[in-house]
Amino acid sequence: MFDCLILGDSIAVGTAQFRQECVSYSKGGWNSWQWNKHYIDQQKTNLSAKSVIISLGTNDLYNVNTFKELMALRQTIDSERVVWILPPIKPEIQDVVRIIAKNYKDTILEIPELSKDKIHPTYNGYKKLAQLSK
Repeated sequence: MFDCLILGDSIAVGTAQFRQECVSYSKGGWNSWQWNKHYIDQQKTNLSAKSVIISLGTNDLYNVNTFKELMALRQTIDSERVVWILPPIKPEIQDVVRIIAKNYKDTILEIPELSKDKIHPTYNGYKKLAQLSK
């Protein structure tokens, strides 16, 4: 079992830069279906950790069943604490994250400071996410 895992997309990649004690399974631009296919279906990745941080959903488009994919991911996680970074866009996907997190009594973090692209955190936003996720 790991102490800390970070799972997800480019926001997870950036968060991992400030949580270097964590193992990161993240790739920029990936949607939740791609993440599950690679890490769960193909790699059979061990998702046991004391703490898990997830950032997925921001890259999900109409052809991805976000609820199905995020629920499948959450069901494979064995952790004392799970923290979701709420996607900064797509209210329908934010709702999915909220439903799953509430169901599992997980924590949700909103991005504290967004960069000009209104998707990724600023440098200070990443630092704050890292602190809040501890």
